[in-house]
Amino acid sequence: MSTSTSSGPSSAQSRRAALGSFAGTTLEWYDFFIYGTTAALVFGDVFFPTQEGVLGTLAAFATFAVGFLARPIGSVLFGHFGDRLGRRNVLIATLLIMGGATVVIGLIPSYDSIGVWAPVLLTVCRVAQGIALGGEWGGAALLSVENAPAKRKGLFGSSTQLGSPAGLLLASLVIAGSSAISGDAFGDWGWRIPFLASAVIVVVGLAIRRGLAESDDFEETKEKGAVAAMPVLDVLREDWRSVLLGAGLAAANNALYYTVATYTLAYVTDNLDVPKGETLNHLTIVSLCYLVSIPLFGWLADRIGLRRQVMIGALLAAAFAFPYFAMIETGNSLVILLGMIIGLALVQSAAYAPQPAIYCELFPAKTRYTGASLSYALPTTIVGGTTPFIATWLYSVTGSNTAMAAYIVGLSLVAATCAALAHRRHVAATRAEAAEVSEVPDPAGGARG
Repeated sequence: MSTSTSSGPSSAQSRRAALGSFAGTTLEWYDFFIYGTTAALVFGDVFFPTQEGVLGTLAAFATFAVGFLARPIGSVLFGHFGDRLGRRNVLIATLLIMGGATVVIGLIPSYDSIGVWAPVLLTVCRVAQGIALGGEWGGAALLSVENAPAKRKGLFGSSTQLGSPAGLLLASLVIAGSSAISGDAFGDWGWRIPFLASAVIVVVGLAIRRGLAESDDFEETKEKGAVAAMPVLDVLREDWRSVLLGAGLAAANNALYYTVATYTLAYVTDNLDVPKGETLNHLTIVSLCYLVSIPLFGWLADRIGLRRQVMIGALLAAAFAFPYFAMIETGNSLVILLGMIIGLALVQSAAYAPQPAIYCELFPAKTRYTGASLSYALPTTIVGGTTPFIATWLYSVTGSNTAMAAYIVGLSLVAATCAALAHRRHVAATRAEAAEVSEVPDPAGGARG
């Protein structure tokens, strides 16, 4: 039963929902990021030793992309049950699937031990990860935004996005520790430690999620008997434009994120001879900055407008694409670190932080889990999952990162356009928000535009 009152969700409920969203997505992203990092550093040798040089890296990044291809499946599958059965129960299922697949990856023998079955098993586990994460983000975002105070949805919704830098930070710390423990044997067995450690994290995650309150909006939808029979059909029939706009406005931040957090690791170690340990340290520092900047941008979005901030962030991404690669090409460790910090903690997070609140406004409560999940899964699949592969391939063909920079610029312009067109279509009709809307004028270009 909902714990909201006539004035909307209580402060305690809002905080619990935000904390649960943050904690859960942190654990999910930890599992996902340790795969991306180890794929960049060792998977080419462990699972694809028959492919030499850049071909081994491309093969490893191809399995990275496979997980993203599975995300839309997860968004539809878990979105269906999330809209029909509730957000909380589905989020427990996604955690179990993600954690189980991650532990199994840590147990898969190398190609030298079992031959082709090694990359086959790796791909199967990667698909399971992708399906789980496809259903994870939408539910976590809804819990944080639907239970947020009416005028602070950008800030509370950004708690979902905090899981990304927190998971990245945790992953980089554990991988760095594993590298220090195993030393030169990191490529042999040290890389397995972060995957096996996920078993402990899953137990903690389950304890947190079992105590979460259900979304007020879902409870109200259920009480009114308005639960959709086939949410995905309703979304595709009634809100397909919202899906396309939501996907488009997230395109650029996906490209920029995976360029900085994944491709850059492989590029600077393989082509600029930057030590692997140094790149991992960079990633840890960047994660700390990113962790601080996201709630700040969530807070700022509530004041200047959700869509307006995404537009600004996308235009900044377009302006920074070429300077970023110029900074990376210097080979200077401090310059590379500065470029990564600007790219993620300033440019990317400005557009990333307000997205949960925007997505929740694009869909009605009865199909919001499916709509938000699908809108988020499409750009992460089409753009995010393929970015490391595309960047590596473009460099191998052209011998420079100019083409990749142009790719980011193009996507940034698309994102800015979609953010401008993504007008508020559906808003949770809570009594508290209705009262505030009647009393407070909407800020120009803001969330109420």
